[in-house]
Amino acid sequence: MITRFRSATGAALAAMMAVSAPAALLAPVPVEAASTGTLDDAVSALRGISTMKANFTQTDRNGQTVRGEMTLKRPGKIRFDYGKSAPMLVVSNGKSLTLIDYEVNQVQRWPISNSPLGALLDPKRDVKRYGTLRPTSNPNVMSVEVRDSKKPEFGVITLVFVRDGSAPGGWELTNWVALDAQNNRTTVRLSNQRYGVAVNDSAFTYRDPRRTTRRPG
Repeated sequence: MITRFRSATGAALAAMMAVSAPAALLAPVPVEAASTGTLDDAVSALRGISTMKANFTQTDRNGQTVRGEMTLKRPGKIRFDYGKSAPMLVVSNGKSLTLIDYEVNQVQRWPISNSPLGALLDPKRDVKRYGTLRPTSNPNVMSVEVRDSKKPEFGVITLVFVRDGSAPGGWELTNWVALDAQNNRTTVRLSNQRYGVAVNDSAFTYRDPRRTTRRPG
């Protein structure tokens, strides 16, 4: 069970990183109840993040959950460390997203440009060009769906922000849903976000388990 879950969630996270917002946030609502956020606000919130650390909870479409710590450094770098929750690591070095499975000593890699996660990481990805505001029932919640209609195989990512004056751009990224071309959904929720923290580039490297069975500390 854990092997099947790890493989599915790891591949889903790395290949498309789709984050789903709660159904209530995505349901159509009257225009007057819609979020007051704009695509410009979303862009400002994302571009305002130089570095960030946060705890995360990742849930697959079957409801199975793992937890860990996320580290982000723009442009293009991210690390999902599952700690004792699962023997795997997901790392982006700015060019590609890599899934390292320490239990079976496997490494898989995907170009960031082929992933909706590029909305978070790829500085060339124009969120305003590919993003669409989704109505919410709370003016302090903003939901942005990012997809390339010409490349449906890249999947969809829905980013959810909550108004917070202390966050970059005044909106805090709280969760996202990734949906791939096969309708496999992965939900990631963030907590304890810390901005502007010192992050060394070595955080986005990894020890290749095909050369050693020792997991990095």
